[in-house]
Amino acid sequence: MQVLYMAETSHLETAPADLENTLQKSLEKTRELYVYLLYFITEVAQYAETDSRQRRSKNLPSREDLDVNTKIAANLTILAILENPSFRQSVKELKTDQLIDPEMLKRMYNILKETTTYHQYILDPAHDKSKDREIIRVLFSQVLLPNELFCQQVEELFNNWDDDAEMMEQLVLNYIQKPGVYNTQELLSPEKWLFAKDLLRTVGEKKEFCATLINPKLKNWDAERIAVLDMILMRMGLCELLFFDTIPTKVTLNEYIDLAKAYSTQQSGQFVNGILDNIHKELVQEGKINKKDFKSPTA
Repeated sequence: MQVLYMAETSHLETAPADLENTLQKSLEKTRELYVYLLYFITEVAQYAETDSRQRRSKNLPSREDLDVNTKIAANLTILAILENPSFRQSVKELKTDQLIDPEMLKRMYNILKETTTYHQYILDPAHDKSKDREIIRVLFSQVLLPNELFCQQVEELFNNWDDDAEMMEQLVLNYIQKPGVYNTQELLSPEKWLFAKDLLRTVGEKKEFCATLINPKLKNWDAERIAVLDMILMRMGLCELLFFDTIPTKVTLNEYIDLAKAYSTQQSGQFVNGILDNIHKELVQEGKINKKDFKSPTA
C-alpha cells in the first residue's frame, strides 16, 4: 500500500522492478526497527547489572546500593532472545548496538523499577518462564510504548515508526511469547514475499482494468477527487478478489476496510466497503469470483 501510494503521488512512471526494490527496502527498514526494539528490551533488562556495578563503586555505598536486585538481567525470556542465532546475527549485521542511547536506557530501566509488577517480580529469587515472560511484556507494553520520549527517539532513528508502530507491537509481543521460534534475518517467509511481489505487480498491471470496475460505481463522486489512498486500496482489494484464489473473499473485504479506516479519511472505511461490496456482488453474479475451497477434500 505504501509503495503504491508513493508511486501514485510521484506522478512518475515507475517500472515494476523499481516498485519491487522499493518494497524490499521498506521491508528492510521494518526489520531494522524490529531488531532495534528487541535489542533495546534486552539492554534495559541487562542494565540491572550496570546499575548494580555503578552503585557498588560509590565511595560510600549505602545498604541499598549494595543490594540492587539483578534478577531481570538473567530473565529466561531475555536469555532466550540473546541466545537466538538469527537475532545475534541481525544485531551484528545491522550494528544495532550503535543506536542505543545510554541515557534513554537508564531512564527506561528506572521507570520499570518503580512499577508494582517489577517489585512483585523481584520478591521471588527463582525464575519462572511465565513470570519472566510477563515482566518483559510489561516492560515493552507498559513502559516503553507509552513513553513519549522513547517513542520520539525511535521516530528520530526510524522514519517508518509512525507507519509500523502498530505492527511492531504485535511482532515484538509475538517474539516475547516464543523467542526461539522467529527468524529476525527474514521478516517475511519466502511465500509471503512472493505474495507481496505478485500483489504489487498485479495492482500495477491491472490499474486501468480496475478503473473500469470502480468508476461506474462512483455515481456523483469525481474519480479524480477521491482520496488517492482509497483508490489504491480498492484496486488492491479487487485484485485480491479476482486474481488471488487462495485468499477468502471475506478476509479481503475486511482487510481493506480496516486499512481504509486506519490510514485514510474518517469516511474511507464506509466508502471503500460500499464500493468493493457492490462490485463484489456483481462479479459473483457474473461468475468471475473463483476461490479455492480448502475445506473440501478435493480442493
